[in-house]
Amino acid sequence: MPSWTHLIRFIAVEDSLVHLGQLVDTSRDIGKDSTNGVQIAAYVIQGTIYDGRVTGEIMHVKQASLLSPVAREECNYIRCLGLNYMDHAQEANMALPKAPILFTKPRSALIGPYPAAINIPKCAQDETSDYEAELCLVIGKTGRDIPEEDALDYVLGYTASNDVSARTMQMITTQWSFSKGLDGSCPIGPVLVAPSVIQDPQGLSIKAIHNGNTVQDGHTKDMIFSIKKQISYLSQGTTLEAGTIFLTGTPAGIGYFWDPRVVLRDGDEISVQIEQIGTLVNLVRYESH
Repeated sequence: MPSWTHLIRFIAVEDSLVHLGQLVDTSRDIGKDSTNGVQIAAYVIQGTIYDGRVTGEIMHVKQASLLSPVAREECNYIRCLGLNYMDHAQEANMALPKAPILFTKPRSALIGPYPAAINIPKCAQDETSDYEAELCLVIGKTGRDIPEEDALDYVLGYTASNDVSARTMQMITTQWSFSKGLDGSCPIGPVLVAPSVIQDPQGLSIKAIHNGNTVQDGHTKDMIFSIKKQISYLSQGTTLEAGTIFLTGTPAGIGYFWDPRVVLRDGDEISVQIEQIGTLVNLVRYESH
């Protein structure tokens, strides 16, 4: 695995080009800093997210130019788990699953943090667009039939994600991939944090904040299937390639189960905040055509 601990992808003030960087100040919540216009400094990383070498050269993030830590061309598959938190299963009044429930998103759904906006297309502008705060992981090396005890060795890093969902489309079929795979429905970021920092992915608080109000307040210890179990189970007879992204499920508090319901409307701000990672901030944009 590479030597970085807090990786960002950004456009630099110095040359207006896209770079990989290691945060200089790893104590900062750079999702909030980026949104608030606070300058962010990073040591330039030479190479890729998989083999990058941290240099001593410092560059600065151009205002509103923080990108998804994983580019679309580096992502080959987005695998997502449904109904993977105890409290979420309870609020949905659904039986606990006997095995991980898998659906997928296309990589065209992948976007980064603010200023990237969650896109709500015409077909989903019916007041049922919803958020789901999730811990996201990126697979760093290709594997198959991975034993549970070795599973975390395959993780390149962790970040925050939002499983944006079109509920009307979701509820009319038993297959969720289309309703959760619309363009711009998978923001991730703001920083990819190495497993050397997050040694226990089951020890993180996770929140969703909608227009300043906390609507989800959970903890990864409440997952039904741990990160280790997810990787091991989903690698059975299946090659997990480097660059695969996992969305690992959401805790209770999705908008669909609030009374009145909380929905994503044009101009809203929705954030996902995860301990040791920071805050993924996105605005919501209704597509006009």
